[in-house]
Amino acid sequence: MKNINELTYLAKNSRITRRDFMAKASALGVTAAVASTVWAGSAKAAPKKGGKFRYGASHGNTTDTLDPGTFNNGGIIHQGFGMRNHLSEVDNDGSLVPDLAEGWEASDDASEWVFTLRKGVEFHNGKTLDANDVIASMNHHRGKDTKSAAKPLLAPVTELRADGKNKVVFKLAGGSADFPYTVSDYHLAIMPADKEGKVDWRSGVGTGGYIKQSFEPGVRATYKRNPNYFKAGRAHFDEVEFLTITDVVARTTALSTGEVDAMSRCDLKTVHLLKRRKGVKVEEVTGTLHYTIPMHTDVAPFDNNDVRLALKYAIDREALLQIILKGHGVVGNDHPISTANRYHAGDLPQRKYDLDKAKFHLKKAGLSSLSVNLSAADAAFVGAVDAAVLYKEQAAKAGININVVREPSDGYWSNVWLKKPWSMVYWGGRPTEDMMFSQSLAEGADWNESHFSHKRFNELLVKARAELDEAKRRAMYVEMQTIVNQVGGTVVPLFANYVFAMSDKVHHDPKMAGNWDMDGDKAMERWWFG
Repeated sequence: MKNINELTYLAKNSRITRRDFMAKASALGVTAAVASTVWAGSAKAAPKKGGKFRYGASHGNTTDTLDPGTFNNGGIIHQGFGMRNHLSEVDNDGSLVPDLAEGWEASDDASEWVFTLRKGVEFHNGKTLDANDVIASMNHHRGKDTKSAAKPLLAPVTELRADGKNKVVFKLAGGSADFPYTVSDYHLAIMPADKEGKVDWRSGVGTGGYIKQSFEPGVRATYKRNPNYFKAGRAHFDEVEFLTITDVVARTTALSTGEVDAMSRCDLKTVHLLKRRKGVKVEEVTGTLHYTIPMHTDVAPFDNNDVRLALKYAIDREALLQIILKGHGVVGNDHPISTANRYHAGDLPQRKYDLDKAKFHLKKAGLSSLSVNLSAADAAFVGAVDAAVLYKEQAAKAGININVVREPSDGYWSNVWLKKPWSMVYWGGRPTEDMMFSQSLAEGADWNESHFSHKRFNELLVKARAELDEAKRRAMYVEMQTIVNQVGGTVVPLFANYVFAMSDKVHHDPKMAGNWDMDGDKAMERWWFG
C-alpha cells in the first residue's frame, strides 16, 4: 500500500475491513486518531448479503466453454468475471485499480513491469495464489499453438518470470504505457497452475466471488458465494442463477413476471413501457459499446476500397440512431474508438449518408450496381436484423442491392462472425486504444474481423504503444483512426448506450461502469438485494 489515498479508495468502495484499514494506516505512519477520522468519512454502510440473484442474459452460446481464451460474448464474459479475478480491474468509475495484484511498477521506458501479488488469496480449491499461477495463466494465451483471442495482447511479452512467490516480472519488446490495462482484459483471468505449469480451465476454479456449481453452455449456470473471497465489499448474493435468454421479448417477460431479477439489453422499442411497470427500474450507461458491419477485405468485392467507401456512404446513421436505438447512443464514424476513450479523434470529419458519393465510388470501382449478402441475427445486438433491413433500403437508392441473410441466433458467434464475408457484429469496446486496435484491427489478430492489413497502421500501433509523450501519442492514435475511417473494411454506424433493467429490490453503487454491459459485466460481484 503506497499511500493513504489508496486506502481511502478501498474504504469508499467497501473493499477493506475497518481492522485491515487501521492496520495498514498504522504501517503508513498514520496515527490511530487520524485513521479513525479518515475511516469514518470514507467508509459506507456495507451492502446486505444474501438471496438468490437470477440474471437473464441476452448473450450466450451452446458452444461456450470455460476457457477464457475462447470468451466471445457478454454472457460468458460476465460469468468469467464472477468466477475469476485478474491482476488489475477497471472499476465502476472507469479507473484502473488493483485486483489480484496489490500494485505494479514500471521501468523508465515502460518496457518492464513488476506486479506484486496480494498475499493469502485462495483459489476455490484451497490452493494459495502465487506467481506460478499468474505465469501459467498468461502462458495459456501465448505461443504458436494457442487458440486464444488474447494472443495479440501478450505478443509484446518477451519474458515472463517469477521474482519470488509474490512478484511477477513482464519484459516487453518495447514500451507499453497501458500494460496494466492490458492485464485487466477479460481473457486474462488467473487460474490455478498444475505441476506441469498448465492451467485448469475446465473446472472453472478461480479466486472469484462465486464458485461454479453447474454449467450448461448457452442455457443455464449456477454459482454459490465464495466464503473466502478476498474482497471485503463484494459478492453479496448467496447464489446466482445465470440464464441465457437471447429473445428480448422472453427476457422482458421474465423480468416483468419476476422469473429473473435483472436483464441485459432492453428492447429499445418498448423500454418506455417497461419503465412504467411497478417494481422494475431501467438503467442506462454510456460507454464503448459499438456496432460494426465488417467486410472481409481480402474477398471480392470488398477487396476494392471504393466498394467499401460506397457501402460506408450508403448507410444513414442518423436514421439508424433514431429507429434502432431510439436515440440511446451516438453515430459512429467507421472506426472503433469511442468518445469515452482517451484519444478519440473528435476533429475527424463525420461521414454522412451521401448517395452521390456512394454512386461515385461504385463508378470508380468500375460498377454501375452492386449485389452483396449481409448476414444478420439479433444475437449480434437487439435490432440487428431490423438495422440490416434498413441498411438494405437506404443503400438501394444508390444502386446497391443488399441481400439480408437471416442467420440462427444460436451459434452466431462461432458459425457466422469471422466466417461470413459480411455480417452484423457488436463490440463491447476496450478501455484503451491499444487494446481495441490490437484485437480488432492488428494484422494477424484472431479477431481481425475485416482481415484488415495496413503497413502504416501496424507501424503506428507499435510506436504508439511505447510512446510516453501525450501529444505525440494522441497524434498517432488520431492518424490510426483516420486510416481505418478511410481505408478500413468495417462500417461502424453506431455507438450504443447500455440499457438494462432490474427489480427495484436490486441495489448497486450510484456509479456504474460503462466498459461493459451490466456494470462492467460485474453485476454478480457488485450488486445486492436491498
